[in-house]
Amino acid sequence: MASPMVLAAEVGRYTSISSKLREDFSGIDDETLTDTLEGLSTLPDLLNALVRSSLEDEALAAALKARIGDMKARLERLEQRQDRKRELVCGAMTHAGLAKLSAEDFSVSLRQGTPRLQVKDESVIPAFFLVPQPPKVDRADLLNALKRGEEVVGAVLEDGIPHIQVRTR
Repeated sequence: MASPMVLAAEVGRYTSISSKLREDFSGIDDETLTDTLEGLSTLPDLLNALVRSSLEDEALAAALKARIGDMKARLERLEQRQDRKRELVCGAMTHAGLAKLSAEDFSVSLRQGTPRLQVKDESVIPAFFLVPQPPKVDRADLLNALKRGEEVVGAVLEDGIPHIQVRTR
């Protein structure tokens, strides 16, 4: 992969040659200019190599995401299995009246869990316990209004950031 400095230098060279050709041959059409520049500059080759490298990175990232997804699913299954086994032990110890279990490599103690909050009817909770929320901008609605041509104080539509679209065959 070309370094950013090499790429910047080649872009400068490409634009310089392009300007000189347009100056010297004012009637030159775009296709002829492009073909001529392709023979005089390595910029198209550098850009092609960068896009190919980007496509390889995309494929590796997709494979890694899939692998991570598989591993996360496996982790969840293991954690659920561990929880089920501990619930079985807790249930059996509770029913049998066992407060402690000792083995050579571990010990288990049956403990009462900490109290948990359960809100049964939020509408009757005193205001003291409610957290006020500041207003939040509805970005989707605001964007749609601006796209329709409405003027909204404090917001404008800006030009999007240029990007490339890569299609593979």
